[in-house]
Amino acid sequence: MPLKKINTVLAAAFILFILWFGMEFILSPETTAPGFGLPSWPSGDGGGFLIIKGIRDVVLALILGILLVTGHRRALGWALLVGALAAYGDMTTALAHHGSVATALGVHGLTATLMVINGLLMMRETRNVAAAPATPAPQAA
Repeated sequence: MPLKKINTVLAAAFILFILWFGMEFILSPETTAPGFGLPSWPSGDGGGFLIIKGIRDVVLALILGILLVTGHRRALGWALLVGALAAYGDMTTALAHHGSVATALGVHGLTATLMVINGLLMMRETRNVAAAPATPAPQAA
């Protein structure tokens, strides 16, 4: 299977996963929160932060989706690399707040690492395109 097809399938899977997960946090944060890996439900108005997490995920998915659909593959590679920082941050948050180590590493850490791999593969795929010099415009006689 060509690298471009593998990258496209991986990126589309990430986009759909991030979009689905974000929508779950917006629509039903109380049932989705345990899957995040934190040990307890936030007290007081803290539940609003789960909706913020959902909005962040939906926005990230939309950005990645727009880059994929419009064919900006190098920018998509960069966005995947940067977006992985959010997943690594989620992993660190779960670990720092005595959450589930298995969820922190198995969900957030794995997702982030796969995003980095997909981003690097996307950068590799587009390396020759980015390095190619622009063709000069024909000169009028």
